[in-house]
Amino acid sequence: MASAAAESPRIAVLTRPAGRNEALAARLRDAGWSTCILPALEIEALPADAGALPRPAAYDMVVFVSGNAARQYLDQWFQADGPSVWPAGVIAATVGPASAQALRGHEGFGANTTVLHPSESAPSHDSEALWDVLQGLPRLPARVLLVRGTQGRDWLGEKLEAQGAAVTRHAAYLRRPARWDAGRLACLRRWADAGLGATWLITSGEGADAVRARLDEAGLAGWWEQCGFVLTHPSLARRVPPGRHDDGAPAMVKICLPNDESIFQAFVAA
Repeated sequence: MASAAAESPRIAVLTRPAGRNEALAARLRDAGWSTCILPALEIEALPADAGALPRPAAYDMVVFVSGNAARQYLDQWFQADGPSVWPAGVIAATVGPASAQALRGHEGFGANTTVLHPSESAPSHDSEALWDVLQGLPRLPARVLLVRGTQGRDWLGEKLEAQGAAVTRHAAYLRRPARWDAGRLACLRRWADAGLGATWLITSGEGADAVRARLDEAGLAGWWEQCGFVLTHPSLARRVPPGRHDDGAPAMVKICLPNDESIFQAFVAA
């Protein structure tokens, strides 16, 4: 007889921002999962202020902390100055290959421009991994533009400043907790009432906090503590519940790189 665990449906809740989950959801459904696309955060582009916008030509290196940072900054630049060309000699850098692809895919960035980033096979895709890459340069750039959201870690900026770089921080977007409609909340409540655990994809600390707040409001925090988690950075483990399942086993947590292939493999291994 098949075990109860084997008979239970596998449920994936994907919380990346809108537009980032569909391909992964389709692949998981093909693998037998039920999926719920439930963005934790909304991304809001900030308007371009032509007078205050820092231009890449004024820096030796521009660092983008995410694909969103890359897309939103280039959009701001185009809004301020019209179609432009990335200046020769200015280094572009990102925290991983996925954000580098977002940069290369934008019409404002030359397809043949070099982007420094951790390799696909790097142990992590984050500020620490990019710092390791930058350490391989003959010398660190003296003037750095760090493009980010209105909130987030400042580890890399502080590290560069400690080495003598002049760092300008520019917020290209803001993130805020997403609103969840009644239909999606009802779906979560049905799973909770049926005693079905879900596996949640969590990709940022802000996202984890937003999910927890929404579930607290809905009276589902206890259920969340019984769920499993796929996390795209080890530091996120402290932002999700260390809950225990009914059999006394710790809640399942998988750590993976922040690309669709790694995330998919983490889910199917859950």
